[in-house]
Amino acid sequence: MPDAARLFIESSTPRASLALLRGSEVLFEESFTGDRSHNALLFAPLERALNCLTAGESLAGVVIGTGPGSYSGTRVGIAAGQGIAMVHGCPAVGLSTLLAVPSAFGGNALAVGDARRGAVWRVATDDVRDAGAEPALCSLEELTEEIRGFQEKGLTVFSLESVARIGLPAEMAATIVPEHPDALHLARAWRNLPSSERGRISELPPQPAYLRPPHVTEAKPGHPLLRK
Repeated sequence: MPDAARLFIESSTPRASLALLRGSEVLFEESFTGDRSHNALLFAPLERALNCLTAGESLAGVVIGTGPGSYSGTRVGIAAGQGIAMVHGCPAVGLSTLLAVPSAFGGNALAVGDARRGAVWRVATDDVRDAGAEPALCSLEELTEEIRGFQEKGLTVFSLESVARIGLPAEMAATIVPEHPDALHLARAWRNLPSSERGRISELPPQPAYLRPPHVTEAKPGHPLLRK
């Protein structure tokens, strides 16, 4: 029996991509660059990808990169993936974008980034892969020490964005590997997960990776919507 087809969507960075695979066979792959939301650019490649399915064929699943990255771009990918999954009667699954880069396949690595507002973040890819860990905020001093610890062990440290914003010492910043996630590496990360982990995350709704809790504005007392 042939392997079932799965769609992979990575839209958390300005360079988004889609891939349709049947097992390890790549049926379709396309990347595109646009604004950080990808609202207008995502749907034509999606249509081309789905046109590669045989007549009457349904997807076995849709896997979506959940960031960290552009919150709006990630939400567009999740919404599109969930819609397609609903039509095909298959699960929509979220998988960390940090696993969709070459550095994540060479053993444990440290992902680092700028969290804005004077904060930075880091997370080890083994923790993401094995325990679903999310990026954790830390101080620049803590990040510098953790980077040194990884590099002393010969492990890779990478970032999905320019490290110039982080404020690392110049010599250290030059050692950080720049990475660009894509849908084909997302597919590889999915295939490499133990079946038990694939089953576990398939039961969870896809959610964007939050570096901070989403900001919610509370209505002031006396707001018309709160009046009886």
